[in-house]
Amino acid sequence: MARYPRYVDVRYSFGPGALTPAIKILIITNVVAFLVSLIVPQIVFRLGLVPDAVLGKGAIWQPVTYMFLHGSVGHLLVNMLGLWMFGTELERTWRTRFFTKFYFISGIGAAVTTLLWSVSPLPYAEQMYYTATIGASGAIYGVLLAYAMYFPHRPIYLYFVFPIPARYFVMIIGAITFLSSIGSSGGGIAHTAHLGGLIVGYVYLKSLRSKPLDELKYRWLRWKLNRARGRFDVYSGGRRRDDDSWKSDWKKHIH
Repeated sequence: MARYPRYVDVRYSFGPGALTPAIKILIITNVVAFLVSLIVPQIVFRLGLVPDAVLGKGAIWQPVTYMFLHGSVGHLLVNMLGLWMFGTELERTWRTRFFTKFYFISGIGAAVTTLLWSVSPLPYAEQMYYTATIGASGAIYGVLLAYAMYFPHRPIYLYFVFPIPARYFVMIIGAITFLSSIGSSGGGIAHTAHLGGLIVGYVYLKSLRSKPLDELKYRWLRWKLNRARGRFDVYSGGRRRDDDSWKSDWKKHIH
């Protein structure tokens, strides 16, 4: 007769699991910076992103430090929740070093987008030039974009109710962010940074996949080889290898 255990060990989990090293450090740093800003509110204009200070007064640290400041508890909680939910699995996939690099590239790219917009003839650029932008949202939008590229079919629950594949979710928020950034309201200032994080994160990841320099090296080496063959009448014996196979072996060699 079959025997069954007296109880079944059932475990439930929420989210991607335990904090990874970079995520943990980023969350702690953001929380500490927020607490300090409550005690010393003046640091928002010292460490926040103010285009007038960066371009006119040389505050070159602001495109980095603005990412660690937040305007309210809700702002901080939403950003840190998004960082944990979408960044943890990316860090496990990429490892800590690359994830940290990508996070800062997206965040600084969002800052550069804001700076460029503030000196352009686009809507509310003059207002943006003298306004402080704070928050990790630009970097986190880049993380969300990367999550959708690597896990496009993972469901993301919109308003915690409606499941949407990650790639469509990013398309939706990207469209909303773009429309908000070209609107006439002052809220577009923050949306500009969000849009910058999306664009810079996408361009950076796509540039890593294409590797144009390797392609140029391959074309140059192939030209030299063909020229040498023509000069000395050198022909390969047997069945000729196709270009894709030769290219694949050459790339393995240079790497």
